[in-house]
Amino acid sequence: MWLKICGMTTAAAVEAALESGVDAIGCVFAASVRRVTPQAATLLAQAARGRAQCVAVMRHPTQADVDEVVKIFRPDLLQSDATDFAALRLPATLGLLPVLRSAGEMTEPLPPRLLFEGAVSGSGALSDWGAAAALARRAQLVLAGGLRVDNVAAALAAVRPYGVDVSSGVELEPGVKDPQLIGRFVAAVRRAAAAIPVRSEP
Repeated sequence: MWLKICGMTTAAAVEAALESGVDAIGCVFAASVRRVTPQAATLLAQAARGRAQCVAVMRHPTQADVDEVVKIFRPDLLQSDATDFAALRLPATLGLLPVLRSAGEMTEPLPPRLLFEGAVSGSGALSDWGAAAALARRAQLVLAGGLRVDNVAAALAAVRPYGVDVSSGVELEPGVKDPQLIGRFVAAVRRAAAAIPVRSEP
């Protein structure tokens, strides 16, 4: 089960995520209470290099925005709406995590791995699990949108995703991660994943 904690703003949150054994951390460069500068993100990510993937989370960025983030932050993955990538010049070595927000946004062919979430990132609103389940049968789907300790097992059972991504569900308040809640969420995901035959390949 691929697991990402998104919206990092503090070193304590990053360390809690790494201690929990997550696969990726995300730093947000789009309009959000979790938005950080490329310079701040670089400092936050120092401890994660070589231990987890560092993801630049953007939405409808300009080429200049992307160039700055790539140069300063040096992400392993760029996460942005699927429709954004066609207009951008990106390094060949940069991994991509396209975001879909509804079944109506599906493009053919589907990207081999994608993130599926609700209309507004980081809002805590659930995504459409039915649409996500259909996509998870065709691609490596990372499920996001309103996931919490108390509903992630149900989400895994309904969608059977390749991975999960959480932000607001492990926060004390918008933009402030709770290190203990990060640990509890990761443990809940691991327990649920062990009990459910989760798809690893489309």
